[in-house]
Amino acid sequence: MSKGLTIIDKDYSRWVEDLSVRYRQSQIKAAVRVNRELLKYYWELGRDIEEMHVEERWGQSVIKNLSVDLQLKNPNSTGLSRTNIYYAKKFYLLYSQYLKIVPQLVGQLENGKAQQTVKDSSEIVPQPVGQLEEMLFSIPWGHHRYLIDRYGTEPAEAFFYVKKTMQEGWSRNVLLNFMDSDLYEREGKALTNFTRTLPDETSDLAQELTKDPYNFAFTGITKPYNEQILKDALLANISQFLLELGTGFAYIGKEYRLQIGQKEKFIDLLFYNLNLSCYVVIEVKIGEFDFQDLGQLSGYVVACNHILRKEGRDNPTIGLLICRQKDSMLAQYALEGSNLPLGISEYDLEKLYPEKVEGTIPTIEEIEARLGENLNGEQSEL
Repeated sequence: MSKGLTIIDKDYSRWVEDLSVRYRQSQIKAAVRVNRELLKYYWELGRDIEEMHVEERWGQSVIKNLSVDLQLKNPNSTGLSRTNIYYAKKFYLLYSQYLKIVPQLVGQLENGKAQQTVKDSSEIVPQPVGQLEEMLFSIPWGHHRYLIDRYGTEPAEAFFYVKKTMQEGWSRNVLLNFMDSDLYEREGKALTNFTRTLPDETSDLAQELTKDPYNFAFTGITKPYNEQILKDALLANISQFLLELGTGFAYIGKEYRLQIGQKEKFIDLLFYNLNLSCYVVIEVKIGEFDFQDLGQLSGYVVACNHILRKEGRDNPTIGLLICRQKDSMLAQYALEGSNLPLGISEYDLEKLYPEKVEGTIPTIEEIEARLGENLNGEQSEL
């Protein structure tokens, strides 16, 4: 029976488990649907660039101009960079002719007249072109960028890894490892029939699909997602920084849950300081400090005093607000209005973030670029 449930009953436990599985499956279906629409958009964008001969009509700088103009029309998007538009063009060029040739080869194979019209065509097993498109639009855009880098003129090999990614539920890092191991040469080159449309819910691929920043960008909620990326990195590095100070900080938890009346509240970081014998509440704000931020921190400090602090053992809880920037006068006025032991500190991205980031919120492209990805197909750690 599942541990930690509020009701101890076998039927209830099974029902909760079933609901959890169904919820996860619905998440994956939604992620696959968003991913498919994103890839179809990039496919059509690449097709337009080729069929409209845009670079011949408006010059070689048209892609750069197109990126600027599209982002002006869609200010919340980070998926319309010049780099992504170039990838959209390569995406279409890599697979479009292959999708046109495969039905002809299938017909030739069925009529016993197969000809070696493209590389490895004799090893293609008959398969509806719609199935190939389904596979093509079912793996994340980040996977495709790696495949384009490595197999930009070899669609049969790229399709092989598309199929294997869906079949095995590979993450990007796993895909890169198998690409480096020449799996295509060792396992054979046939594109066998494949009907799966959803990755296994426990696979790395399912995890990446439901958290893919490109999907978040496409649905228009990139900024909150990118803020979370930055905040998670800051929380991890602030925790490490405090623990390494050697001043008695003991880590209790991240997003520590407090039940206050009928509401659930979550503290960014909660520590206990052994030297001071008190809890330390830390809240991290991505942007500039404002009055309401200190109000939230004060509420958490008071709540910890009531819920966690033990009389005779613990001193009053301390609150620390770490923000990107503060107006000194604003901070002074805010602190004067409170008799609680509170502090406000600016964080230094260079110390608390793995790499220096230009600006407050990194874009998807900045994150990936700073972690090693580039157009030449170098492996990224992201």
